[in-house]
This record gives sequence, C-alpha cells and structure tokens, in this order.
Amino acid sequence: MKRTAGALLTAILLVLAFPHFNLVWLAPVALTPLLVSVAGEPRPWRRFLLGWLAGIVYWFGVCYWIESVLASYGGLGTILAWLSFLLFCGIKALHMGVFAGLAGVLMRRWWAAPAVAALWVAVEATHGFLGFAWLALGNAGINLGLPMRLAPYTGVWGLSFIFMVMAAGMALAVLGRPRLHLMWLLALPFLIFLPPLPDAQRGRESAVLVQPNISEDEQWTTGSVDRMQRGLAALSLRAAMPGGERHAALIVWPEVPAPLYYDQDARFRSYLEGLARAANTHLLLGVVAHTPQGAPLNSAILVSPEGKLLSRYDKVNLVPFGEYVPWPFDFVKRITTEAGDFTPGTRVVVSPVDGHQIAAFICYESVFPNFVRRFVADGAEALFNISNDGYFGRSGARQQHLEIVRMRAAENRRWILRSTNDGITAAIDPAGRLGGSLPLYVQAASLAGFTYIHERTFYTRYGDWFPILCAVMALGLLIVEWRAAN
Repeated sequence: MKRTAGALLTAILLVLAFPHFNLVWLAPVALTPLLVSVAGEPRPWRRFLLGWLAGIVYWFGVCYWIESVLASYGGLGTILAWLSFLLFCGIKALHMGVFAGLAGVLMRRWWAAPAVAALWVAVEATHGFLGFAWLALGNAGINLGLPMRLAPYTGVWGLSFIFMVMAAGMALAVLGRPRLHLMWLLALPFLIFLPPLPDAQRGRESAVLVQPNISEDEQWTTGSVDRMQRGLAALSLRAAMPGGERHAALIVWPEVPAPLYYDQDARFRSYLEGLARAANTHLLLGVVAHTPQGAPLNSAILVSPEGKLLSRYDKVNLVPFGEYVPWPFDFVKRITTEAGDFTPGTRVVVSPVDGHQIAAFICYESVFPNFVRRFVADGAEALFNISNDGYFGRSGARQQHLEIVRMRAAENRRWILRSTNDGITAAIDPAGRLGGSLPLYVQAASLAGFTYIHERTFYTRYGDWFPILCAVMALGLLIVEWRAAN
C-alpha cells in the first residue's frame, strides 16, 4: 500500500507542476515517491504496474479536457467519451510503466541518479512518434532562469534530465544510500557557467496578430461565411493602419473553425488580395487546401502585398481525433467537419518576407521539438504559430499549449508570434518570455513586435542529440546491470 501511495503521489505532484496549478517547484521532486517505491520492489511486473498506475492518474489529471472534446465535438456522448478517454490514459501510461519497471533496476547502483534521468528522457522522447505527445517534464521549468540556460543546447530534454537527477537524488537520500551516490547533484550549480538568457528587448519589426473569436459550433451558410470573411478583413485593416511610422511586416490570421478555402473560393481570394493591397503588407493565414485528388490539407499560406500567393505549408503532424482518427478509436467521429481525414504534408516550408525568411507551424505541431527546429535550421529568422485552441474550452490546456510553444522559442532563440482563434494570442521572445497577449474570448487584433534573428543555436543545428545519447547511456547501463545479475 505504501508503494501504491508513492506512485499516486508522484502522479499528483506532476499534475500540480503544470498549468492550471503551476507549482513548478514540485517538478524536481515529483518522481521521487515513485522511485522510492520501485527501488524497494523486486518484482518487475509490480514495478511496471506502479508506473502504469501513476501514468494513468497523471494523464487523467493533465489531459482531462480530452473527455469534453470527445463528448462535445467527437459525437460520443458522456459515457463513451469517458470510456475512450480512460482507454487513452491507459495507453499513454504504458510509457511510465516501462520507465518504472526499468528504473527499479538502475536504482541499485551508485550511478543511479544519472542513469534513471537518462532512462526518463529516453522514454519521454518516444511519446511523439508513438501516437501523442504533450507536456515533457522539462516544460515545467519554462520560467526558471537557470535551468532554461540548457534549452538552446539540449532542448527541453536537458531540463527533464536535471529535474530527474534531482528527483533520483532525493529518492536515494530517503532510502539512506551513501553520500557517494548523491555526488551527481554537485554538478548542478555549474549551470551558472552556461550563457545567460538574452535580455528582454522590444522587437524592431511588427506584425498584426488577429484573434477572430469564431464559435466552434457555428453553422455556416453562404451569407455567414461572407460576413465572417469581410469582418476578418476589416478587423485586420484597422489594426494594420493605426497611424504613425510603424508599418506591419505581416498580418497573421490563425487556424479557425471556418470554411476558408483559398484554392476553391474566388470571392475569398479577392478579399485577401484587396486586404493585402490596402495594407501594403504580407498576409499569413490558415486555410483548408486540397491535394490534386481532392483530399483536405490543413495549410498556412503566405500572400504578397500585391495579393499573390507566395507559398503554402501543409501541416505535417496531424492531431489525433481532430484531423484523423487513430486505431483503435475508429468509432470516434473526427472533430473537424471536412469530408475525409486530412492528408499530412510532406515538408517544411520557409518563405521570404522583405529580404528575410519566416516560417509557420500549425497548432499541435508545437509539441515536436525536433520538428519545429527544422524550420529554423532551414533558414527561418522568425517563427509564427497559428492555432485554434477553442476546443480546449476553459480548461488549463490553453496555458499548457502556450508553455510548450514558449519552450520552442527558447530552444531555437527565435521570436514566435502566436495567433489563435480565441486565445491565447501572444508574442514570445527568444528566451521564451511572454511579451504580451490578448484577452481570451474576445475579437481583437494587436500590433506585436519581433526581431529577425539569423544565428542558430546548438540545438537548432544538431536536434535531438541529447535524448539519443540518453537512450544509449540507459541501454548500456541496463545491459551492465543485467550481466552483473546473471
């Protein structure tokens, strides 16, 4: 019972470390109770079950908003939505089950702290390509200046690693291990020798960020679509021409739950052309495009000041349930109203603006560190995130998503301007600091500052080298322990 309580306590502490609660000081100790529990459990299957239980409660507590999305927009109703959500939690918890089963082996040695931390990072990095990723442990450190110095070198994974070293060190102390086993903690103060975060500065360029506040439940007619499009153009034009000397480099519209078909709607194209010419600026916006076979694409297009299409980026990483339905959830209706599953794009796109290079990634793609950094590696000097977070309702998911986007800015030392349907629309500086945001659930537009940056960070150049190193390290030490036991 004590070991089970330890697993449950870890889950609760992890939930409290993230929004809404934001008790970030819990992140370095959140895994300690689970590590103490598995260190005293000799049976591998019991260690796995302890981790699996902790994972179920963790995913339930952090992603509770998924149930309401499935019930309200997935067509399931309350009972089936809860059952589907619990199935989701059980599947995602397998990661923590695997971690706990193996961590109990590594906790036996004097090198337990870095070994367990490496194992955590290796397992954590698998979430993305195994179906669904959300908050990495390191995201909890977004407001912690000293750990954030690691982000441009290791990505978010470095913060996860040091939090786990601290959690493992605390567990070893609770278990009464020799001081030699805690010596790894002495390396943490040396983070002070890493370059500090860049100073907060006002951006030298500006862009209009539009927040249209379009209802997720809108039933569109020809007339309402036309009014919505004209309203967006008028709102954008007012914000782009406030008077004074400052001229917006771009007008940015978000991903919206509305039928914006650039390739099929001539009237919509004419509105955009008129807006671009009147404001004499580039337009970046989310639209639904189509493949030559007619399949829908979630896309971001860039229109020139002359009203001509300059580029189109098709979203590569689609949202499970939102844009396609993964196995084994075929009974769930997709949240979008398009005729079929969205087709994923195949490449990143960097686009020219006034002699510089920019790039946009769409909504959920922010959770993939190695993917977002590819835009910067290909030359993007500023990043834009267009998103529709309206499906999150009034849950903590909006703040969670913003925290993730902020980490992408810090990893690549790039400004990220974020335009959303109904919030959180914000400007994020190269240190991941929030420069300002629009209020939630209002129709508004703001002039946000940013600066083009050419230099590339170590993480931008080399990507996810750190989780790969951690995986090699954890596997090697597990092999050493297995050979010693046999």
